[in-house]
Amino acid sequence: MKENIETKQFRKFATIVLSVISVLALLPILLIAVASVTSEDVLISSGYTFFPSKLSLDSYYYMVRQSATILRAYGISIMVTFLGTVIGVLVTAMLAYPMARKNFRLRNVMAFFIFFTMLFNGGIVSSYIMWSQIFHIKNTIWALVVPNFLVTAFNVFLVRNYYVNSVHESIIESVQIDGASEIRIFFSIMLPLSIPVIATVSLFTGIIYWNDWINGLYYITDPKMYGIQNLLIRIMDNIQFLKSASNAALLGTQNIDLPGTSVRMAMAIIGILPILIIFPFVQQYMIKGVVLGAVKG
Repeated sequence: MKENIETKQFRKFATIVLSVISVLALLPILLIAVASVTSEDVLISSGYTFFPSKLSLDSYYYMVRQSATILRAYGISIMVTFLGTVIGVLVTAMLAYPMARKNFRLRNVMAFFIFFTMLFNGGIVSSYIMWSQIFHIKNTIWALVVPNFLVTAFNVFLVRNYYVNSVHESIIESVQIDGASEIRIFFSIMLPLSIPVIATVSLFTGIIYWNDWINGLYYITDPKMYGIQNLLIRIMDNIQFLKSASNAALLGTQNIDLPGTSVRMAMAIIGILPILIIFPFVQQYMIKGVVLGAVKG
């Protein structure tokens, strides 16, 4: 009885602490949202505040005027995120599968080479030369999908450890006795039993692709191929260009009130909105996938 009372008290205490932490974690997002509808003059004179003295939707009006370009960039980002996540998770799961099989003789060799990529890489210059001059993917959708993020060693080891700790070897042996091939085992047994870690890796990969601007900076020069992150950076650079004193005098934009700081905040809201919508649906799988996948196999 005493133990039950202590358990309930601990749960109440933990709930209060975690609720406070959750609120503190949401405060920066709320501050960004408020700043995006705050007048540019107030932001410059008073800084960021949760209770601005003057509100303005100029930043969103500016974004609406760029709506056609923004929608196209959203489409590019959605396509890149979808392709990168699906292909990346599939390749990651397939790489992890042989390393999880104890009867595969080269599994330690594979693990070494994959781990090696966590410590060393060829560098930016050699990567750029390889992708742009050998594989010729510059200014294509694959330039945003393949380099840097498609498969990471961390995700491979996460999935491998989940296989080892969650899928018992006897299950595989039983279906092998029934004549199942390795491909059939992988798609019919391993993947369905690995939904938590697959959802976790999908979330990790999807967030990386959605937030990526590096590949666009290196390999994309055609504005029509910009994703949402690269487009937002370009819009911000254009505003700064127009607001600079010398350029404003030259172009006659010195009397135009261009939202600079508030546009940054509006861009941040536009950029994180899809992640905020998707995350609640996969967090239950993410917790289980990370906990089991992080256990040493």
